[in-house]
Amino acid sequence: MAVVPLRPYRAAGRLLPLLCGGARSKGASLRAGALGRLTQRRYKKDVLPSPEGPVPSVSITEIRQYLRAQGIPFHDGYSCLHTPSLFTDGQQDQPPAPSAPYTLFIDKMTGSFLCTATLAEGTWQDFQANVELRHRGVPPAGAEEPEEDARRAREDARCIWDRALPLWELLDEDETKAMFGISLVTDATLKRFGVRYLRTAKSLVFPWFSPRDATLKGLKLVRVEKKGDAIAYVEETLPRFDSYRNLFGLPLVSRRDTELVLTGWELDALALHQATGVASLALPRGATCLPPALLPYLEQFKRITLWLGEDLRSWEAAKLFARKLSLKRCSLVRPGNLQPRPLEALNQGLNLTKILRAALPASHKSIVSFRQLREEVFGELVNTEQVAGVKWARFPELNKLLKGHRRGELTIFTGPTGSGKTTFISEYALDLCMQGVCTLWGSFEISNIRLAKIMLTQFALRRLEDQLELYDEWADRFEDLPLYFMTFHGQQNIKTVIDTMQHAVYMYDITHVVVDNLQFMMGHEHLSVDRLAAQDYIVGAFRKFATDNTCHITLVIHPRKEDDEKELQTASIFGSAKASQEADNVLILQDRKLVTGPGKRYLQVSKNRFDGDVGVFPLEFSKASLTFSSSGKSKVKLKKMKEEKALLAKKAPEGCSGDSKKP
Repeated sequence: MAVVPLRPYRAAGRLLPLLCGGARSKGASLRAGALGRLTQRRYKKDVLPSPEGPVPSVSITEIRQYLRAQGIPFHDGYSCLHTPSLFTDGQQDQPPAPSAPYTLFIDKMTGSFLCTATLAEGTWQDFQANVELRHRGVPPAGAEEPEEDARRAREDARCIWDRALPLWELLDEDETKAMFGISLVTDATLKRFGVRYLRTAKSLVFPWFSPRDATLKGLKLVRVEKKGDAIAYVEETLPRFDSYRNLFGLPLVSRRDTELVLTGWELDALALHQATGVASLALPRGATCLPPALLPYLEQFKRITLWLGEDLRSWEAAKLFARKLSLKRCSLVRPGNLQPRPLEALNQGLNLTKILRAALPASHKSIVSFRQLREEVFGELVNTEQVAGVKWARFPELNKLLKGHRRGELTIFTGPTGSGKTTFISEYALDLCMQGVCTLWGSFEISNIRLAKIMLTQFALRRLEDQLELYDEWADRFEDLPLYFMTFHGQQNIKTVIDTMQHAVYMYDITHVVVDNLQFMMGHEHLSVDRLAAQDYIVGAFRKFATDNTCHITLVIHPRKEDDEKELQTASIFGSAKASQEADNVLILQDRKLVTGPGKRYLQVSKNRFDGDVGVFPLEFSKASLTFSSSGKSKVKLKKMKEEKALLAKKAPEGCSGDSKKP
C-alpha cells in the first residue's frame, strides 16, 4: 500500500452533529480540501485597518518608553516584552512590583498582550486603558467570558471527550494503532498526552486543555480515509479552526525546560517525545500558520527546533516561523529521504536524536563557500515539482508555462479595459487559496462586498441568486478559506498599504497579496511628483516587500491607451520599463474583438523568469459561474511563443515578413 505524505486535510463531512445528537455547533470546524493543503481562517470583514478607522500602530521604542514612564518593570524576550501582570492581585493604584512574576507578555511587533496567569488578552490600546484604570484604583477587567458559540463548542467537545476511550482499553488496540501508523507509539506515551479513540467516528481524539486550569477547551479529531492504494488523514476541530489555538502537549512542558521541538502534527509530537524525551509541541494549524497569540507560551525556550514535515512547503514555513520566534534561537530540520517527518522516522527505525542534532541554524552570519549551499541546491534538484510551487487546479495550461506559484515573486498582470481583469485575477487567486495559500486581497477599484460575491460565485461554480437555499452551505465553506481583504477603497498612500501588508504577513502568515490596481497607489501625495517616477517607486516598494517577506505579490496595472485592434505587449504596460524589469512574471489578458460576435479572450505569459517558457492559451468565460477556467471540452492546444518564433524564422528566407499576424 502506498502511503501519501502525512499532511492532514479538511473534511467536508458532517461528523460532529451525529456525535452530539443535534444541529452542528457554530463553533465546529469541518475542514474540506485536497490532500496536503491546509486552510485555517474565517473571513473577517474588519480584520485589517480601514482608512476610516485605522488601528494605531505602535513601535517597540514607544512601548518601552510608555512602560518606563508608567514605572512598569519589564525585560526583553525573544518575541515579546515580559512584565508583571496587571490582572493578578495587588495594590490597584500602584504599578506592579519588580518581584512579581512576569506573566504578562507584550508582542514587540503589534503591542498585543497576553497574561498567561489569567488568560486576559487584548490590543496595546487595551493595555494602556487598563494601566489608567489601575492608577485610578479601579481593578482591571479580567478575561472575558466565552461567547455563546465558544461555550457550545466546549459542551460539544466535552460530549465527544466523554464518549472517547483510551486506546489501551480497546480490544482491537493493535489493529487501531496500525490503521493510524502508530504501532510503535507506546501506551505510556499515548496516556501521557491524553490521546483517546472515538469508535463511532473511527477517529483519534487529541484534547486541548487550558494552560491555566487544565479544563477542556476543545479537541481535534483525526481519522483515516483510504483513496485507492493511498491513505489520507482527515481532521476536524472544536471550536472552529480559526479559534482552535491548541499547542498540543503544552500542559506537559515544565518551567525548567529550555529546549523545544515544534512539529506540524500531533502524531509527530508523540513520536518525538517518545524517541528523544525532548519537550515537543504540535502547532494547531500545521505548517500553514503560527498565530502570534501563541508566541508568549514559547518565550521560555532558549533553543527551538522546527521539524514541520517532509516537503518543501514545510521547509519554507519553518524559515518563515523562525523569523517570528527569533532566528538566533531557532534551528531547522531540512526535509529529505533520511530526514522524513518524525512519525515516519520512528517507524523506519531512524535515530531521531541524531536528526535533531544535525538541525541547521536558522541564520548564518555569511555564506563563504558552495559547501553551505550544497544541500539547498541538492534539495531543489531532487524536488523539482515542489520547487516550481503550488499548481493551479483550474488552469492546467498556466502550469505548463509558469510551472507553479512561488513565494517571493512579483507578477504583473494587465489587460484592456473591460476585458475582465478583476474577474480573472479573483479566480486565479481563489484557485490557490483553495489549496491553502494564505491570501490577502487589496481591491481599490471595486468594493469588498462585490469582490466577495464574485469569488463566492466562482467558488460555488453556480449562480447562488437562483439557489438562495444553498447560500449558507457555500458561505460556510468559503469562510474556511485562508482569505483576507484590505478594507481600503480608492486612492491610498503606498506606505499605508505596505504597513497593512506587513501586519497581515506577521499576523496571518500571508504568502500571496493581490493588489488591484497600481494606479490607485498614485494618490494625492504624488501630485507634485513626476508620475513615472512615482510609479517606479511604488513598483520598487512592492518588489522589495515580496523579496524581504518571501511573499508573492500579484500587481494589476492598466495598459497604455492604444489601438483596440492591436494586441497588448509587455511594452504596453503603463509607465516606464521598470515594472516589467522588476517583475518575475508578466501576464496579459488579450481580448480579441470580433465584428460578428463577442471577442475571444486569451491569457498570454510574456515573461517567466523561473524557466523562460512563454506562450498563450485560450480562456472560456462562463457567465453563470463567472469563471475563466478552461473546460474539459476544449481541445485547443497551448501555443508557445518560442515555437511561433521558430516557424517565423523558417519562413523569413522565403520572403515572409516577420511582422505577420499570429493565427
